[in-house]
Amino acid sequence: MSGLMDSFVRQVSLFGISDFIDICVVACVMFQLIKLLRETRAIQLVKGLLALVAIYLVSYILQLKSILFLMENVFQIGAIALIILFQPELRRVLEQVGRTRVSALGGVFASGAADDHAKKVRAWENAINVVCDACATMSRQKVGALLIFERSTPLGDVASTGTVVDAVPSYELINNLFFKNSPLHDGAVVLRDGRIHAAGCVLPLSANFTISRELGTRHRAALGMSENSDALALVVSEENGKITVAQNGALKRDLSIDELRSELKNALILQKRPEAKKLGFRLIRKDAAQTRKEAGIPDEEIKGQL
Repeated sequence: MSGLMDSFVRQVSLFGISDFIDICVVACVMFQLIKLLRETRAIQLVKGLLALVAIYLVSYILQLKSILFLMENVFQIGAIALIILFQPELRRVLEQVGRTRVSALGGVFASGAADDHAKKVRAWENAINVVCDACATMSRQKVGALLIFERSTPLGDVASTGTVVDAVPSYELINNLFFKNSPLHDGAVVLRDGRIHAAGCVLPLSANFTISRELGTRHRAALGMSENSDALALVVSEENGKITVAQNGALKRDLSIDELRSELKNALILQKRPEAKKLGFRLIRKDAAQTRKEAGIPDEEIKGQL
């Protein structure tokens, strides 16, 4: 026992600053990986891999030679298999790393880019107002539309599938692009830096099979675009005229024009990420209010608590 304690004390005495930094970096990387995989289908693959490791350990302890032979051969090609299985997740990790901004470097060039930033803000403000006005009309007339707002991820490959427009957005132009007899109405319009960059673009469809079956191709394309980039996608349904926004692989459906304007400003001007927990909090409070109402508490008291 004393030898074990001496070994422990010796290891602790050798612990230095570099070891502490090494542990912190590894912990941060592992935390981010778990955070990325937690709400994706990849977590099921991780569980499967852990099951294979457990089978290998059991076969090694019990000396089950046939199973041990099979598992050893499986693990020999494990690295290649992991790359193939986790290809979408690995791509997402690399894209998120590429989107990371270094604030120190940004501060060095902030003064020189102030004018350009102000111009982009004014361009986006004009584009948002025009898009909201056009969406109000298209929603009322049930005209299908799909608009993609480029952010930090370049969408040149998507724009190349359509026709370059490069025009200042206007109410008339957007309505003409999505007019039913227009040659470009069946694709997506890509907006870059507050301008209409391209129209009639083809988008990748979402691979998420858990979304509602009532959603059509436009909604699946918008969701797929938001999964593969940080772009914001806007859809006007041709069937019911409802307005939907897709961002970071999530859909916000049946938005009013005021809610749409707020979503666009937060994403394009204020650069805010969507607050996923806000909706759940509101639903919980609403359910609690409904419960108190069913218990016989007056409506005035319920409204005061909300």
